[in-house]
Amino acid sequence: MTTYFTEHRKDRLMQERVHDPYQSRGKPREPSMCPKCKAVFQGGRWQWIKSRPANAHEEMCQACQRIRDDYPAGLVSLKGEFVSTHKKQTLNLARNQEQAERALHPLHRILRIEERVDHLVISTTDIHLPKRIGEALHRAYKGELDLNYEKESCFVRVIWTST
Repeated sequence: MTTYFTEHRKDRLMQERVHDPYQSRGKPREPSMCPKCKAVFQGGRWQWIKSRPANAHEEMCQACQRIRDDYPAGLVSLKGEFVSTHKKQTLNLARNQEQAERALHPLHRILRIEERVDHLVISTTDIHLPKRIGEALHRAYKGELDLNYEKESCFVRVIWTST
């Protein structure tokens, strides 16, 4: 009787499907509080609570890490004539979307807003807020909406152009 052994190769390089350098490798100890924004990791997620837990550990949340490193997870570009003539209005809509999202998800924030020569760029700390901002602009003012997800880098680029 002949026995065949299949030896697995150990020299293969495993490729990650999604690469997010800010994704936690493990869950923080509970409860943990971010020293910058005061969000609390409790019950398996980051959340806003009214008072600091008595025995909270300090650990910086991913959003504050991204803000510190100036490393956005998403960009929203606002282009067109409407943006230049109604800049305050479009930015208020974006800020309102951030407030609504941030109330439930402390890690979903606007990192910065840049005014460029012909458009505005909003950088965010997550990949969900840009889509929400883009869809809100599209619902309110029509225009063209383009969503681009980069599959392996955990990054989203949203372009809204007024018509």
